[in-house]
Amino acid sequence: MQTIILGGGCFWCTEAVFQTLKGVHSVAPGYTGGHTVNPTYEDICTGTTGHAEVIKIDYDPSEIQLEDILTVFFATHDPTTLNRQGADVGTQYRSAIFYTTSEQKEVVEKFILELETSSSLGGHIVTEVVPIETFYPAEEYHQNYFARNPDRAYCQIVVNPKVEKVQAKFAELLKKNRPE
Repeated sequence: MQTIILGGGCFWCTEAVFQTLKGVHSVAPGYTGGHTVNPTYEDICTGTTGHAEVIKIDYDPSEIQLEDILTVFFATHDPTTLNRQGADVGTQYRSAIFYTTSEQKEVVEKFILELETSSSLGGHIVTEVVPIETFYPAEEYHQNYFARNPDRAYCQIVVNPKVEKVQAKFAELLKKNRPE
């Protein structure tokens, strides 16, 4: 089992997307990359903690390759916009990858270089690539947010289109049975 932490804007969106992928055994929203110890969601929202909203992904590399995770990650957020994803603005919404091994770092850096040289994204990739220091799990009400709140306006307008995009574009990477 391997662990990688991704920040691609709102963790409700990224959690919902990565829960659908085969080989992904758990996805946990949380915070990392800042200076505040044990931050709360309210702390994060101020933009003063230095932390990003992230998801911690535990995956089996024999079932899904890191490159596949990165492909989905870069396809479901804008890695060329600094500290912003859609209407969410601030360093807490930055594009970031927090690796847990030197091998992951090498794969991520190579992937970004290849993406930059062959992509039509229209800009330089600003995704931060740094080692994980401390991951703080988000509060319980953030866990499985989309699955528990599918009818909320934000979920319908923002989260659901991302999930549908992944289902359409990456069908071969999906679990046969979607998470509850």
